[in-house]
Amino acid sequence: MILVTGGCGFIGSAFVLRWLRETGEPVVNLDLLTYAGHPGNLASLQGDDRYQFVRGDIGDAALVSRLLAEHKPRAVVNFAAESHVDRSISDPLSFVQTNVVGTIRMLQAVHEYWKSLEGQQSADFRFLHVSTDEVFGSLEAGAPGFTEQHRYEPNSPYSASKAASDHFVRAWNHTFKLPTLITNCSNNYGPRQFPEKLIPLIIHNALKGQALPVYGDGQQIRDWLYVDDHCSAIMAVLAKGAVGETYNIGGRAEKPNLEVVHTICRTLDELRPQGNGRPYAELVKHVTDRPGHDRRYAIDDTKIATELGWKPAVRFDEGIRETVQWYLENPEWVESVTSGSYRQWVEHQYQDLARAAA
Repeated sequence: MILVTGGCGFIGSAFVLRWLRETGEPVVNLDLLTYAGHPGNLASLQGDDRYQFVRGDIGDAALVSRLLAEHKPRAVVNFAAESHVDRSISDPLSFVQTNVVGTIRMLQAVHEYWKSLEGQQSADFRFLHVSTDEVFGSLEAGAPGFTEQHRYEPNSPYSASKAASDHFVRAWNHTFKLPTLITNCSNNYGPRQFPEKLIPLIIHNALKGQALPVYGDGQQIRDWLYVDDHCSAIMAVLAKGAVGETYNIGGRAEKPNLEVVHTICRTLDELRPQGNGRPYAELVKHVTDRPGHDRRYAIDDTKIATELGWKPAVRFDEGIRETVQWYLENPEWVESVTSGSYRQWVEHQYQDLARAAA
């Protein structure tokens, strides 16, 4: 069996569902259920003996140690993280606490557990740390995509905290010989993503007839990775990745944010037209840009493609359509996560819209 942390979040829950669907191997999911962790993401596993949920913090070393001793996993996959840049600007210390301190405490507990293993169990054990391409900083237009050798140049409190966690994972491998793996992914999208991120935020606002906020000129470029493709890559790294190595995972879909917004609008025009017959694109509103906003991310996935035989399977146009369709078919999920605290955060984050409405 394996231990997954942060398995009620967007990417973690997609991984748990795919893992059980494809392998049938039992999973223990440790999640603190902060605002973006939603147990409803895994409601389909209720009553499934292969799945066990434990509410708790990765920074609780005693709890992590107890779970490791009790369940004896052959691998730990760490998704648990604070992951939104805007929130890191408002509250950087919470990102340090979870992404840095929490990761270190978990590494300590996992290292002690791994030392207790013998023979083949020790040799086969893996600690896989899921990270982001944002640790590499921003690329100029036309520059090659990030490789695994690219220098770390984080520009936000979020990316700085993830960079620090990557370095500590590397240190535990180099100093203590813990068998670690690191993945750095591009921007994920897909079903069950909390609507603070661009794609679900645009879908959510559009369906309510509200303004669609676009930072600055909207020409910030991201490499978009469908979440199920990301999960298949993580499974490939866990199965075949070389100990101590890092693997970049991208979607091969570089798009400016404004183009992504207009693609969503066209998809909604087709699948759920507005009652007034007007195109959703008329709701787009450019707002003050985020402080220190990186202009471009891009992934060079040559290493994972050549060494592990992985490449993304879902084209961006297909993935966006599937994502929009899921949100249209699951309004109760959206309602359950868009609580009063979420609405307060949106009002604070996009003050330009609040002022315009006033």
